[in-house]
Amino acid sequence: MDETLYDDGVLLLDRTGVTLRHYYFPWAGSKHIGWSAIRRVQARPMGWLTGKGRLWGTANPGYWLPLDTRRGRKTTLLVFDIGTRVKPCVSPNQPERVLELLREQVPVD
Repeated sequence: MDETLYDDGVLLLDRTGVTLRHYYFPWAGSKHIGWSAIRRVQARPMGWLTGKGRLWGTANPGYWLPLDTRRGRKTTLLVFDIGTRVKPCVSPNQPERVLELLREQVPVD
């Protein structure tokens, strides 16, 4: 039985939590975050200095973005607070739909 709520190839939401594909460099492995591990998600506008020009990784040591070759065409960045120094971030293809689904599970700013 398929439990997928959202999947755009980089971000997957399912009944168990969030999976960020192509997260780890250089292996391109996925990072799964269970719903109970997510303290809060913050939605931020994304510009060229705040993630839009970054394909993978980060210029800010407090954030990490998975590989996404389409990020330059996107405008919203989601930052996941999971209680670690480095916060996983992602730029979904359908940010409003993802935020709607996230609000059902975790606090969203």
